[in-house]
Amino acid sequence: MLHRTGAKCARSRAHYILRVSELPIIDPTVRRTYAGTGLADDVTGAPLPLLRLWWAQAVDDERIAEPDAMVVATVDEAGNPDARTVLLKQLTPAGFTFFTNTDSTKGRQLRRTPYAALVLLWHPMHRQVRVRGPVTQVAREEAAAYFATRPRDSQVASAASQQSRPVASRAQLERAVAAEQARWPDTGSPTDVPLPPSWGGYRLQPDEVELWAGRPSRLHDRILFRRAGTGDLDDASAWTVTRLQP
Repeated sequence: MLHRTGAKCARSRAHYILRVSELPIIDPTVRRTYAGTGLADDVTGAPLPLLRLWWAQAVDDERIAEPDAMVVATVDEAGNPDARTVLLKQLTPAGFTFFTNTDSTKGRQLRRTPYAALVLLWHPMHRQVRVRGPVTQVAREEAAAYFATRPRDSQVASAASQQSRPVASRAQLERAVAAEQARWPDTGSPTDVPLPPSWGGYRLQPDEVELWAGRPSRLHDRILFRRAGTGDLDDASAWTVTRLQP
């Protein structure tokens, strides 16, 4: 009796697992109504004032844990897209700046093709910012100044990690970190750990900036700023403004 009951339970579990595995991973019928603050037809000038306003509102919104989380898309040697999330560390008239290992996958890709696309998504606000443009590496001195602001443990981890390269185990990575900790004694100075040779910053100078605001019934607002001159993000004469259909 126990054997038959156990076998029956096993068959029931197997049947349940089979049924669950046949269900779609994503339910395509799920819908969400977007009700963000719209973008009026009178948007003109340069993109930076609106970017500054949206950024401040995202920072103030407690629902957004990391407003600086940004997708960076590059292309590999075959021209295939590659994307990952990094942190936006500067937004100035000159462009969007992030810092990373320059020998990482994205660093090598940017050396071959110095052009990228960025996306900042602030989903609770029903907003996103899409950016495309050429990328240049920032000066070593600028990267060092930013590196000195990082917590010591983050500095050490950056020095120890050969980003994007294979590693045999977590333990091997932790041994490399321990070695870097010992290599640079902690005196309390922000420059105890020097800027690693293969670490730096990249600045994207936009050719295009699109502000997207979610609205009901998919009638989203899309305002595209397209470069028409050589000025910075705060130079109204350097940009044309177009409303795009959703």
